[in-house]
Amino acid sequence: MSADQPSAQSQSPLSFAELKSRLEPFQQTQLLRFWDSLDSDEQSHLSHQIAQVDFAQLKTLVEGKDKSVDFAELASRASMPQAVASDGSGCDWTLEQAQQRGEEALRAGEIATVLVAGGQGTRLGFDQPKGMFPVGPVSDRTLFQFFADRLIAAGQKYGVDVPLYLMTSEATHDETRRYFEENDYLGLKPDQVTIFQQGTMPAVDASTGEVLLAEKGSLALSPDGHGGTLRALSQNGCLDEMQKNKRKHLFYFQVDNPLVGLCDPIFIGHHLLAGSEMTTQVIRKRYPTEKVGNVVEIDGQTQIIEYSDLPDSAAEMTNPDGSLKLWAGNIAVHLFDLNFLERMLQLDASLPIHRASKKVPHLDANGQLVSPDQPNATKFEQFIFDLLPHAKNTIVCEADPAEAFAPVKNANGAATDTPELARQAICDLHRRWLRSCGVSVDDSVQVEINPRFALDPSELGEKMSKLGQSEAEQTISSDRYFC
Repeated sequence: MSADQPSAQSQSPLSFAELKSRLEPFQQTQLLRFWDSLDSDEQSHLSHQIAQVDFAQLKTLVEGKDKSVDFAELASRASMPQAVASDGSGCDWTLEQAQQRGEEALRAGEIATVLVAGGQGTRLGFDQPKGMFPVGPVSDRTLFQFFADRLIAAGQKYGVDVPLYLMTSEATHDETRRYFEENDYLGLKPDQVTIFQQGTMPAVDASTGEVLLAEKGSLALSPDGHGGTLRALSQNGCLDEMQKNKRKHLFYFQVDNPLVGLCDPIFIGHHLLAGSEMTTQVIRKRYPTEKVGNVVEIDGQTQIIEYSDLPDSAAEMTNPDGSLKLWAGNIAVHLFDLNFLERMLQLDASLPIHRASKKVPHLDANGQLVSPDQPNATKFEQFIFDLLPHAKNTIVCEADPAEAFAPVKNANGAATDTPELARQAICDLHRRWLRSCGVSVDDSVQVEINPRFALDPSELGEKMSKLGQSEAEQTISSDRYFC
């Protein structure tokens, strides 16, 4: 199933006079300077785009009158929230109890998933949606295939179809939808998948505050950030559908991590046993200024300070034993109580707006395209993790990065987060799985285990015992192994 984002496209376009009247109070009439040169379709497109912009909010943002945050002051008061360690310590229940409770919720059909996939593979040198990037070290399976296979495996194990809500951006929507349709939804059932588009915010000139034009009949728009997920889920009817189908919890993840523990019953169990409204998975940061959000507690509330907002002096604070004081790095894996999300819809506009200085190509007053070589514009976005301070009984769960985090962000050759390193992490993990099952495998062997064959080491052990030791040894002797 594919849901296109409802918008003003279904409404009659505003006239020139109506648009001018709307724009004049906010000094944004420059958006109409090329109106007479546009054909009727282009005028309609521009009219609909303008109609969707909250210019009063934009004026507040441009003037800097929204609530500002002193992150340095916040960081000085920050401490670590209580966290469940990867070995299960730090809570009043065992890993076995968490797994049992999580599996109960999965079997009951209480879990839905939302994948944020609005990014393109530009930094990877890949000119398609990032989810279509081939990351399988042996199979060349794409990121989308990694997630689909895991959902299929979870469905087979727990006897349910776990729904996937896939949020795209304007840049990735059509190609993503076409990819799923042309590839039979990667083995998922069509009615199991809902593809919808996130909202946008206009880019403004950094010096004048004027909204920029990308073309004579089109605003310079950018995605409104993953904080727009909640609003987009609501506008596209996804939350209503979840409630109708008696889903109770929403597993949130982003497209660039092939090792995400999608529908991990232990993570779900921790969330449920804690009575948490929003649970966040973290890793121990590899170095103080790693580009991940910092999960902290301030004045009794769990929240995340984005790496770009955290001063280096705060990031490098240590405990008496020399360990990092703020060690918990956000890996963009959250579990939400749906009733909490419904309540937060009323507070959605209160999520803080984050600003970023960017180079934005645009038309000048003469209609000529300008491609700046320095940041010239301000983009605005919201972050989903800013819901955390509003949630009750939040819990932080540590994951072993070797098992749960191998992001694909940068092209090969970069120091971190490259496809090469992600493929290596996948192979390393799956070789450990095989060895835990008593199988001898050399470090040089490229190993990839599809979750449809085995979701975890225990399932793999069962499969390998059925395969037979001699057959397994013969298979692993090759330099590439895929099952």
